[in-house]
Amino acid sequence: MGVKEPPRPGTRRLFKILNKPPRIAYALGLGPLVGRLVLLLTTKGRKTGLLRVTPLQYEQIEGNYYVASAFGTRTDWYKNILDDPGVRVRVGRKDFDAFAEPSSDPVQIADFLEVRLARHPHMIGMMLRAEGLPPSPSRQDLESLAEDKALVILYPREN
Repeated sequence: MGVKEPPRPGTRRLFKILNKPPRIAYALGLGPLVGRLVLLLTTKGRKTGLLRVTPLQYEQIEGNYYVASAFGTRTDWYKNILDDPGVRVRVGRKDFDAFAEPSSDPVQIADFLEVRLARHPHMIGMMLRAEGLPPSPSRQDLESLAEDKALVILYPREN
């Protein structure tokens, strides 16, 4: 799989609009409902030092939280983590500090995609088809797709 083009100019604005409903739902106390699929990740802006909140789909695996970046290492929240891996996570009713471990390893990302596909076959299947993959992608398909993606493992800190 070759290098993807950067997002089109309107894409960033669209994602800002799409990020609002989960943030509003959490603010209204609907975290237990929304938190089944989406967590809120708070990073410190690498340029401004301001706190930045990003809603992200996740998977909980062995007590840790895994989030992926569809735009790979180009996303602001991922770049913020590279600068400061200390983050805050809100998922459902839980709110905790975590250490964020970034990865751009296609094998590790493909492992994550396999877990997501097994747990949410319809939703993730649709997303993978939108990326041009067949309805039942092979391991090689997933690893090829993963070449320009990024993954972050969030390790909750003991308080």
